[in-house]
Amino acid sequence: MVKPVSRPYSQYNLDALELLGQLVREGRLSKSWTTTDLAARAGISRALLQRIERGEPGCSIGAVFEVAALCGVPLFDQDQRQLTTHLAVHREKMALLPKAVRAKVQRVKDDF
Repeated sequence: MVKPVSRPYSQYNLDALELLGQLVREGRLSKSWTTTDLAARAGISRALLQRIERGEPGCSIGAVFEVAALCGVPLFDQDQRQLTTHLAVHREKMALLPKAVRAKVQRVKDDF
């Protein structure tokens, strides 16, 4: 299947991506890192970092979050302890659900 050439994004999303890109750039400059330095630290290409800083919507969310964390950009209003607590509570709730609802883990058959 062919990927769509352009995908419609809401103005809210485009504004949020632009703001996040600007915050990443400010964080990078405050640490006196070049784009090459930060890309190497994040394990991504320099071109991807430049796309993140421009606020392009096609960037991998994992790469965006990693770069933001390295630059000290707060992603949530909560501190790390609260975020970890919320994740633990969510995992506990998922454990209480019936097995039919939870994602099944595929076992690898490695007995050759």
